Amino acid sequence: MADKSSDPVVVIGLGRFGSSLALELVRRGTEVLAIDNRPKIVQSLSGHITQIAVADSTDIEALRQLGVPDFYRAVVAIGSDIEASILTTSLLVELEIDDIWAKAVSRQHAQILSRIGATHVVQPEHDMGERVAHMVSGRMLDFLQVDPDFALVKTLAPRDFVGVPLGESGLRRKYGVTIVAVKAKGEEFTYASAETVLNYGDIIVVSGPTEKVERFAELP
Repeated sequence: MADKSSDPVVVIGLGRFGSSLALELVRRGTEVLAIDNRPKIVQSLSGHITQIAVADSTDIEALRQLGVPDFYRAVVAIGSDIEASILTTSLLVELEIDDIWAKAVSRQHAQILSRIGATHVVQPEHDMGERVAHMVSGRMLDFLQVDPDFALVKTLAPRDFVGVPLGESGLRRKYGVTIVAVKAKGEEFTYASAETVLNYGDIIVVSGPTEKVERFAELP
């Protein structure tokens, strides 16, 4: 199968999420077609995104005229108008776009988008709120949910595991998690190994089942 990672992307809806996404894709060298139905928004971004158009994404003929069916990947970044989000996503499915990413503003919205054929559904506000909640409520420095029951956590090395090689610490047996990287003060992150010895103040990246990494991150 051919690698599609560098293929052009169509981004529909240029609010804060959509415009940030489109500009970041452009910065990374990805060709982007950006679409919004608000002329002022399009005008403000026209100097930063080469292919940008004012169009009604709920009109399948408008999408065809812009060449949207030629794209492999599309992002529906419409948030405030749920009806337009759902209709646009359904039209992309009808146009046989292979990889459709859609932004949802609620759980119900996300369920509908999934049911009508969105390949991936994201909830930026919900995901960020959950991430910050994990950090505010404990000792975590960062939190990333990579699966419904698997997470990566950045936290400080617990004192009970300082000064002992990880291979001899029994960490995985006791807590069911794995330390995958370590960063000493003033240094860069390095991969952790069985011979790695933690020091006070080291920052570590821990992986494992969400409940277990949360419990481990609470250790003093």
